[in-house]
Amino acid sequence: MKIRPAATDEAATLTRIAHEAKSYWGYPDHWIAHWKDDLTITPEFIHDNYVFVAEENSELRGFYALCVAGEKAELEHLWVVPASIGSGIGKALFLDAMERAASFGVGSVELSADPNAAGFYRRMGATQIGETDSVIDGQARKLPRMTIKPELEK
Repeated sequence: MKIRPAATDEAATLTRIAHEAKSYWGYPDHWIAHWKDDLTITPEFIHDNYVFVAEENSELRGFYALCVAGEKAELEHLWVVPASIGSGIGKALFLDAMERAASFGVGSVELSADPNAAGFYRRMGATQIGETDSVIDGQARKLPRMTIKPELEK
């Protein structure tokens, strides 16, 4: 597997990966439709941010997007195709994002985690700093707001 910069013409594939990965958690189809804009990756988004893909056997297996603003960054996306969940690709993408953030001089990376992914981020060293409120179908949801300090390996 290799991690490389995403190409703008891969936007539709990255959008498909994000939708499939979100659907993996068993959310109803109309919830996925509600999140369509949040899960859509455009060529402009790829151009304007640090978007990297995991490629294995000429197939995209996952991606992340790191949005950097000075000494802070947001891990905006980290998605793995459902067939590759648990294979180590998510961890490799996360570690690559943290190394990249550290090389940019970023002091902290924040993210809003899907509740199903919060445990993964905790295992990667992120800590919860709060919650983001969300409501869908009249159901209140709390999304863990997390942070991690990226460090270059010594």
